[in-house]
Amino acid sequence: MTAEPKSSFVGSLYKRVHEAPTPRARFTRHLALHTGFGSVLVAGSLLAGTSGFHWLAGQPWDDAFVNTAMLLGGMGPTGRPEPGAYPLAGKLFAAAFALYAGLVFLILASLLVGPLFQHALRRFDAEREAVKRKAKKTAG
Repeated sequence: MTAEPKSSFVGSLYKRVHEAPTPRARFTRHLALHTGFGSVLVAGSLLAGTSGFHWLAGQPWDDAFVNTAMLLGGMGPTGRPEPGAYPLAGKLFAAAFALYAGLVFLILASLLVGPLFQHALRRFDAEREAVKRKAKKTAG
């Protein structure tokens, strides 16, 4: 298996298991990049969801925005519509967007927590390796 070149985008973000922890400035850039990706995903999802609820389900803009935000936040839509209040296209959109919002919620959680978790594991591994080296030095 060949090593990935260090100049690649993915290679510059993620490191191999036994490499030293990322320096603070690089880690901060990595975290900011993930936050930026998440922000773009949320903004696009808010725009698409609000538009869909407004045009397909016939909701006013403010209600469409609230329902979209609640779904993306993992809470679910607000209120219960009366039977027959939404056209079929609106119901199908609401069902599809609810599934999409659940996936976006999980993706955002992993985007924001992933770098923190990876950095903590690297620091723990580096400390463990340092203790092993120190034990070898004193023993031999």
